[in-house]
Amino acid sequence: MKQAVSKTVIVLGFVSFLNELSSQIVTPLIPLLLVTTLGAGPMAMGLVDGVANAVASGFRLWAGRRSDVRGRRRKIYVVIGYGLSSIARPLMGLALNWPMVLLLRSFDRVGKGVRGAPRDALVADATPAALRGHAYGINRALDYAGAVGGSLIAAAALVWISHRISVVIMLSAIPAALALVVLVTLVKDAPAKTIKPGAPPAPLRWRALTVPSRRFLAAFLLFAFASASESFILLRAHEIGMSNVQVLLLWAVLCAVQAGVAWRAGSVSDRFNKVTVVTFSWLAYGVSLLLFATVGSIPALWIVVVIYALLTGIGEGAEKTLVSALATAADRGTAFGWFTMISGLGAIPAGFMFGVIWQQSNAGVAFGAFGVLAIVSAALLQMLVPKQRAMA
Repeated sequence: MKQAVSKTVIVLGFVSFLNELSSQIVTPLIPLLLVTTLGAGPMAMGLVDGVANAVASGFRLWAGRRSDVRGRRRKIYVVIGYGLSSIARPLMGLALNWPMVLLLRSFDRVGKGVRGAPRDALVADATPAALRGHAYGINRALDYAGAVGGSLIAAAALVWISHRISVVIMLSAIPAALALVVLVTLVKDAPAKTIKPGAPPAPLRWRALTVPSRRFLAAFLLFAFASASESFILLRAHEIGMSNVQVLLLWAVLCAVQAGVAWRAGSVSDRFNKVTVVTFSWLAYGVSLLLFATVGSIPALWIVVVIYALLTGIGEGAEKTLVSALATAADRGTAFGWFTMISGLGAIPAGFMFGVIWQQSNAGVAFGAFGVLAIVSAALLQMLVPKQRAMA
């Protein structure tokens, strides 16, 4: 009889759906808010995304670590994280300049930082190792489904409720509140009986992680530098002549394709070596960026966006599955903390350099340079983490 994922995984997936519904009412509008309303450029947008993610980086490791040493009681950090984001996100609609957007976006990302590692570890706690790819695939698919819904709500609101971007952004408070209600009432911790809450934690040391974990995270650090924000795709769409509503519809299509692929890809990835799956996903990301470097028209952008969504959707959840496989049960939250912190730390140079290259040269050069770096990261992963060391 085929095993099914737990109720915890499903409920957390719907929390992610509602939160992403809120987030994606706002996220695709940030480039438009910065460029059309506040008069900022690619460099400012890179700073907003990069600095905001980096500010949250320390919280990612702290929250993951604390959820381990408190007997794997992770829910409180997930609640705090979603709560911070649900307050900061709608306030972006009231921003008067791009530094205010940066400040509020940073609070939003701090919320993501606090909840990310404990939530991912909670999914792993509630799921047998053989089903974790499927579990993370479900979570990401519902994430993307929320992104589709949020983008469509934002597009509809711009047409039928208000043409003011700020008004539409403030609507994001509604699904964010619903996500908190579902989380607080339906999600429970799965604490480890062998760990006594409140016991003195072991010192936080990089070398306390398993050797395969450290090697993977070293390769992931380089890939994080290549992971520029998808908001640059939206800025490119605006640059080549798409209207605000068309940009939102493009984003909705991107997320819809990623959702459909991720839903199936997660369970399929459980049948393959995790290092192989992650390597493929990094290569696919790099090739996709190289394709974006060639785009010069709206029809071409539509085609490349669909290709990008198909290729990147295949690897969704693979990195998290590999993190959980390479870590021990006792340090799973800490490993996810390192993983998400590295992702955030890479965001400042990634976002800033992408914006600088774009502003000093053009979009094609920026996409091309980052595509090459992602491909190099995939090669490094193959060298550092041999397939036989990637546990199931």
